[in-house]
Amino acid sequence: MIATILLSFGVLFLAELGDKSQLMALTFSLRYRWWVVLAGISVASVAVNLIAAGVGHFLGAALPASAIAVVTALTLLTVGLWTLRDALSNADESGDTPPPSTRNAFLVVISAFMLAELGDRTMFAAAALAVDNSWLAVWIGAVAGMVAAGALAIAVGKFAGKHLPERGIAIASGLLFLFFATKTLLDAFATGLDGWTSAGLALVVPVLVGAGIGAWKLAPRPRAEMTEADQSAKALP
Repeated sequence: MIATILLSFGVLFLAELGDKSQLMALTFSLRYRWWVVLAGISVASVAVNLIAAGVGHFLGAALPASAIAVVTALTLLTVGLWTLRDALSNADESGDTPPPSTRNAFLVVISAFMLAELGDRTMFAAAALAVDNSWLAVWIGAVAGMVAAGALAIAVGKFAGKHLPERGIAIASGLLFLFFATKTLLDAFATGLDGWTSAGLALVVPVLVGAGIGAWKLAPRPRAEMTEADQSAKALP
């Protein structure tokens, strides 16, 4: 059993390196508290790998990949637009942007990770391991591997976040989620594209949105209304 746990840990950890789930963990860590992201990843990993180790190979064949991709993309798109809205709506306010509530952040992380992992290569890897090994050992090792990969991404995100402005982090996070949403759809429906081509095409959306945000911020603003002091001075004879 120990050997199966170690095998599952290694396979899932390596499968997660550079995967969209690990990149999502890094992106979430730029926006939310690290322990909220890690807790959400842990809960999602427990649920997804339980499905994979138990009936993953049957469930994966039954669920249409296109439907999963659409729901995942819509979730990521919503999170991205929500993040950009919060960042831009506070662009002219002084002080730090208040952090999202812990409950909302936790639910967002869980839902995004569960949807991203359904039908992903890591889920099928866990299901394949469970065919000839103890499902319990595979489940334990797979959960540990996914959480370890997520923790690594969170650590990188938090280290980078200390050297970047908060508003810039929020805007970058929102654009990354738009990239993930677009790439998810391309991978599901444009199956003839290789990984690099789909990634390049997916970059078009965040680049265009980022250019629009930059143009909006550089556009001349209307003159501010006069202050009370200016109005009083103007009223004097």
